[in-house]
Amino acid sequence: MHKFVICIENNGYEVSLEQRKLYEVLPDEKASEHGQLRVVDESGEDYLFPKSMFMNVALTDEIADRVAKIA
Repeated sequence: MHKFVICIENNGYEVSLEQRKLYEVLPDEKASEHGQLRVVDESGEDYLFPKSMFMNVALTDEIADRVAKIA
């Protein structure tokens, strides 16, 4: 199952993140414990970013799978 968030803040990460854009989140329990998310950014690589920079987006499994395939 794929999880997505939308970027609501990109101060300090303007090259890596675009506001109002959907990003895929990869599971990372340790990062979550420290208030961070592992996100696939503009480079196509995954990095840790503060959770406060994102809002969760509820997508159906079908839509999330389709978005993940085109990302």
